[in-house]
Parts: sequence; structure tokens; C-alpha cells
Amino acid sequence: MDLLSKCKSSKVLVPPLSSIACKCFALVIIVLALRAAFISTFFGGFEQNQIAISHNISLSYVSEYGIRKDKFVEVPQIVWGLNNQKIAFARACLTARMLNRTLLMPSLSASLFYKEIDLLQPISFDKVFQFERFNSLCDGFVQLGHYSDVSNQTGAFEVQKGSGRRWTIQRDMDQLRQSSQDSIDRYEVIRITGKNPFLWHDHWPVKDYARIFECLVLVDEIAKEADKVINKIREVGRELKGKAEVLQHNIHLEGHQLHPVPYVAVHMRIEKDWMIHCKKLEQRLNVSQICSSKAEITERVGNILGLNTPTVVYLAVADVLLEDSSILSGWKEGLVPFEKKKLGVDGIYERYPYLIKSAIDYEVCLRADVFVGNSYSTFSSLIVLERTQKMMRMGMGNSCGGGADVRWPSYAYNIPGELKGPQRWMTNMDDSSLQAISYGSNHISC
Repeated sequence: MDLLSKCKSSKVLVPPLSSIACKCFALVIIVLALRAAFISTFFGGFEQNQIAISHNISLSYVSEYGIRKDKFVEVPQIVWGLNNQKIAFARACLTARMLNRTLLMPSLSASLFYKEIDLLQPISFDKVFQFERFNSLCDGFVQLGHYSDVSNQTGAFEVQKGSGRRWTIQRDMDQLRQSSQDSIDRYEVIRITGKNPFLWHDHWPVKDYARIFECLVLVDEIAKEADKVINKIREVGRELKGKAEVLQHNIHLEGHQLHPVPYVAVHMRIEKDWMIHCKKLEQRLNVSQICSSKAEITERVGNILGLNTPTVVYLAVADVLLEDSSILSGWKEGLVPFEKKKLGVDGIYERYPYLIKSAIDYEVCLRADVFVGNSYSTFSSLIVLERTQKMMRMGMGNSCGGGADVRWPSYAYNIPGELKGPQRWMTNMDDSSLQAISYGSNHISC
């Protein structure tokens, strides 16, 4: 009889040795059974978990492994104005992020012919913004890739963006979710065709856009040109301040003049194309706070509380489209206006196409000590967004209720503020959509 039979038939009063042998045998059986159960559960569960993880990589917003670098999204050439192009680029990045894919570096547009597609002058993204710097700053959030990264093994799957009133936000989101399914996700490249990305539906909060805008750093060539303009503004400001202080105190302030001198930047939207657009917009929206005349702008800027004078006022304006040649007149005493020609920097701008000119002006306005713009302008709105983000990063909080000593204040001259000045302006960083910034609004957070 084998040991198992003996143990089954044994009684309570079995010899001690037999009892020990039976107990040891039973213990071995139990251990083997538990081991078999553990192996089955662990490896079976591990296999199922691996399948689930593999599936979730294609469906998640961003997997625990980060943005995939072997799957890509391709978008059409990005068009319209500089800041519409920046919004379009960010929207394309966030679309790729949702699909957990790398965005293939898109082509921007150096020219402003947004209706005549055949007249568009394409310019590579990395001719305007630093490619590697972007990926470094946005690492783990979004990713840019080169077309040379594509292996061309599986081809591209084309996704046609819808348009018109029937193409709702929900239908757009449903299309994105369908693009995450395995039947489409297996393609190496998803090529999105149709409308300009600026006009795609918005599914992402302002904070996501702000995060991407922070990663956009101008290439050295353009950044140096912006530095030249800013240095010239501050140089003129030092001369004005030095002369004023010498007259008042009869002292020599050569060393003092080396310190940075504040300047005000005004995005002065009074060009003929803007005036036509804003008047139509006022009629359509039944709003009166969009267009602003030169007289209204100069008066409100002059009434900003706490401005130390004399102060240089840099006027960011599209000179080619400007019909009013008197923009330098009518300013309050102590505010000394300069545009490109009077400042002597027009030669810098003339060397570049529209997009680069706009990028230089954007940087000059962004770094101003005080910025004043129009809340219905995308250019002004993005500058205020970045200035708001900068203040929050520095722990400055809300500047709406602050006094004149608040750092980097921004104002909307098209909205009346206190004491006939412009309205203080900050971006609502908790907004769930960029729509107000994309299309303008008089509902600013201050």
C-alpha cells in the first residue's frame, strides 16, 4: 500500500513516525497545489494585463510610457496670421497627444494669403521656432518628429475633418476616438486632411495651450533681431530719462542710465483691414467695444495709473496697411511714441517675410513692462495669456486688483477701465476652452 493510502487509513493512535510521515506528505501536496494555483493566476493575469496595457496604449490620452515615437500624426500646412498659426499648431499638438502619437513637424506660412492657397509661401517650423528646444521643454506632454522618422512600412490612414454646422464638437470628438481604435491605430501615420487646424473644434483647456506656447522658443536669428529692437527702445528711453533728470536736478546720471528703462508696448489695431473687420464684427455681435479710434487709444493709454514719465511707447502696427499717418501725434505729455521708422529699426523688419516680422513684434510686446492691446485681437490675446502664465509661474497671482506697482500689467484699450483708462486684463487660465482667445471677447477676467 502506498503512503497516501496508508495516511488515509491511519487512525489517531498510529505510531509517531507514521504520523509525521503523513503530515509531511500532506504538507508537500498543499505546497504543490498552492504553487500551481499561484503560477496559473500570476501568468494568466500577467498575460491579460499585458494585453490590456497594449490596448490602452492606443486609447489613453498619454500612456505611462509617454508619447509614442513610432506612431505619427500629419496635419495640413498651417495658415493665417502668426498667432492663429500658433493656435493651429497647439491644436494639432493636442490632437496628436490625445491619439498618443508624435506630431510630424508641420509647415507654417510665411505669407498672409490665407484665401489664395496657391500663393501661400510655406516655411518650415524649425525656421521660426527651435525644434529640439520645443521637445525638451514639452517632454512628456507633446512630441514633434521629423518626416525622416517615418519608416513607410504601413503607409498612412487619412482622416477627413468635417466642416459646416453639422460638424459639431461631439462629432469631432467621436472621430478622434474612432481614430484611436486598433483598426486605425495600427497605421504608422494618421494623416488629417481638410480644414486649417486653427478652425478645428477645441477640446482642450487654456492651461494645455499655455503649456505648449511656453515651449515655443524663437530660433536665434529671429530672437537676436527682437533683442536689437528692444535694446533700441530701452536706449531711447535711457536718453529721455537722462535728459529729464538732468534738467530737473542738474546732475550727471551716466551710470544710472545703464539700468533697464521700462517701456510701454501698444498693439495699435487701426489698420484698414482691421477697421473693416471690426465694424462688421460689431454689427454681427451687436457689441460696441471692438473698434477703437486712434484718439480713443491715445487717451486711454495716457490715463493708465502709475506710469512714470517720460516713457517710451512702442507702437506695434502693420505699417503697410496703415492709412493714418498721424499715429505719433496726440499723445499725453511725457508719453513719447515710436514706431519702427522713427525708432530706426524698420530696416530689420524689411529683410523678412510677414511671419517673421510678426514674430519679432510679438516678442517686443511680450517683454514690455506694460502691454496694451485689443481683447478681440488674437495677437493681443496670446500676449496677455503668456504674460499671465509668466506672472503665475513667478508666484505673482492675480494682478487685476493690484496697483501701479504690479509687474507686467496688461490692459485692453477697447474696454473702458477706471478713471477713463483701459481695462486691466488677465487671461482666465481655468477656462475649459480657448474659444474666447481664438475669436476675441470683451469678457476678460479683470
